[in-house]
Amino acid sequence: MKEIDDRIEPERYELFAAPRYLFEMDRRDFFKSLGGGLIIALIVKDAMAQESGGGRPSRPPQPQDVSAWLRIAKDNTVTVYNGKVEFGQNIRTSLTQAVSDELRTPMSNIKLVMGDTDLTPFDMGTFGSQTTPVMSAQLRKAASAAREFLIDLAVETMKADRASLTVADGKIMHAATNRSETFGQLIGDQKITRAIATSVSATPADRWTVAGRSAPKVAGRAFVTGKHLYTSDLKLEGMLYGKALRSPAVGATLASCDVKEAQSVAGVMVVRDGDFIGVAATAPHTAERALALIRAEWKLTPQPSRKEIFDYLKKHPARQGRRSEPFTKGNLEEGLAAADKKLEASYTVHYIAHVPLEPRAAVAEWSGDKLTVWTATQRPFGVRSELAQAFRIPDSQVRVIVPDTGSGYGGKHTGETAIEAARLARAAAKPVKLVWTREEEFTWAYFRPAGVIDIRSGVSRDGTITAWEFHNYNSGGSAIRPLYDIANQKIEFHACDSPLRQGSYRALAATANHFAREMHIDELSRAVGIDALEFRFKNLKDERLRAVLAAAAEAFGWAKRKSSQGRGFGIAGGMEKGSYIAMCAEVAVSNGKVKIVRVTAAFECGAVVNPDGLRNQIEGSIVMGLGGALFEAIDFEDGKIINPRLSRYRVPRFSDTPVIETVLVDRKDLPSSGAGETPIVALAPAVGSAIFDATGIRFRSLPMIPNGSVSSA
Repeated sequence: MKEIDDRIEPERYELFAAPRYLFEMDRRDFFKSLGGGLIIALIVKDAMAQESGGGRPSRPPQPQDVSAWLRIAKDNTVTVYNGKVEFGQNIRTSLTQAVSDELRTPMSNIKLVMGDTDLTPFDMGTFGSQTTPVMSAQLRKAASAAREFLIDLAVETMKADRASLTVADGKIMHAATNRSETFGQLIGDQKITRAIATSVSATPADRWTVAGRSAPKVAGRAFVTGKHLYTSDLKLEGMLYGKALRSPAVGATLASCDVKEAQSVAGVMVVRDGDFIGVAATAPHTAERALALIRAEWKLTPQPSRKEIFDYLKKHPARQGRRSEPFTKGNLEEGLAAADKKLEASYTVHYIAHVPLEPRAAVAEWSGDKLTVWTATQRPFGVRSELAQAFRIPDSQVRVIVPDTGSGYGGKHTGETAIEAARLARAAAKPVKLVWTREEEFTWAYFRPAGVIDIRSGVSRDGTITAWEFHNYNSGGSAIRPLYDIANQKIEFHACDSPLRQGSYRALAATANHFAREMHIDELSRAVGIDALEFRFKNLKDERLRAVLAAAAEAFGWAKRKSSQGRGFGIAGGMEKGSYIAMCAEVAVSNGKVKIVRVTAAFECGAVVNPDGLRNQIEGSIVMGLGGALFEAIDFEDGKIINPRLSRYRVPRFSDTPVIETVLVDRKDLPSSGAGETPIVALAPAVGSAIFDATGIRFRSLPMIPNGSVSSA
């Protein structure tokens, strides 16, 4: 197992997998390349320079080491460099707001350079809801340091007292003399490099003037009009189009291969390197035709089917990988003995696909021994290392550039598409574009893990939970521990060997763990005849979770709801990545068909940076969560994916979308947390509880309505 930074959550399985390809075969001086102006940087030990075997860093920078490069030019433009990427979460806008707010310059003056390994500081990747709490805070420090240094320059230039100077609109002004200088005028033709002092502080949230308010998406018009170029839109001079041969089933190995017919096609090049077989041609359809002419025989190995998966996981503990120590508190058996009612239940979640709007794509070009790849990934530096390892070259000879990307949801952490394009490009000595088909995306990308969760609990007549035992098999440990105040607990994650490739998905295992926990809480509340919200408050001291539950219930009208046959209501809440969510759902069931009528969400992530962008994140999570809650599931048998296309894999449609009401709980007294993952975790249990309220049928498996009907589920 390759070495991975120990701060990465264990269920990011794709980051622990062995390299898919291994072929036989100094950072540049960044500051010199920038030209004149004021450059602000956090100077740290360059971990990327500490290369060990194959160009990998011996230790990635820790979060406090994240460097922020900011350059102010003579023309008053501000360029900000950071290794995060924009893949639909609108993070480019909120980061721009942070810099604008701190530097006191219009957003229109600011340009962000993101996800370019030759230009931006090292970054572990855009995942884990870390961009806002880590990168935004760091860029604020860089902008604050730049502002303070510019004031120092103005003191000298204007011969003015520091306290008499004000900064606004990209200028420093001296009211007494009615004099002002733009940042660029103060800098002139100088080239100045300054480090960020450890004492630099950022503006508190209650004094924000740009952040904290809604702002239009940066470059939004380019996305709406189609002007923006995604990786799959890029064209380089002399570029070829590539395709890679895929096995017919998971676990299949190549027994023999005949490529003569493919090689006979005019304008086609065939490459075989170990287990990799690919073609490159002057047109996409030519590459597809050549690939179809390759005669390959495969050796298949027995694999479990979807129907067997849950028994299979529990019977196949992981043979290698991290072990999780159980969390224990109090005495579980004493807690069960004190209970007036006991409950045992199993909950399951199926594998589901990410279904990004933009399938994986890469364009690769070699120039001598230097490789440049444009690709849609959430981990440009991670993919750079994958490429370096595959081709046995130093990281410094690889550049990865990420055009703003058409969604990822945790599914674009690995670089196999980039490696495939680069291998073909090296053989062809020309640039090669390789774009996965939707079927390849469904079949060969990793899935959200399937899992089994077993819960045993006890509750007293007054609604106090006396015991809680929780075992998660395979799906992961994120949010596995409850915020409920339970005296006696045992909680454990059990790693399993998965027959399908699995990895990160929005919120990781927090969705599975919240589903099981909140559905079980609903069952306990009904067992003792206490209202679901009242029951939660009875067992909950965490004030932030109580606050969002109260806010959602009030906005929804929870106290005034009237359940009836065919119409029901549910509530759920939780926390992940430092953010808190609560949701109320109303469903209508008619002739077995379930319609989610209304969802009210209350969300708290500390100080809100961009309210409109945050609402988009929450509402997008709700719509995405509909699929996993009701009907999304990968079907497989004998290692073959049975539903590898959108015509057979159901995703949410416009007609599925309920009325959505979003309540933002803005805590300016708290640091901002990320919001890209947490909102999705509460939808499924709120809907599941509402379905039970309407029908008396308890669903304990995701998806709950895979066949579209309560009666057939």
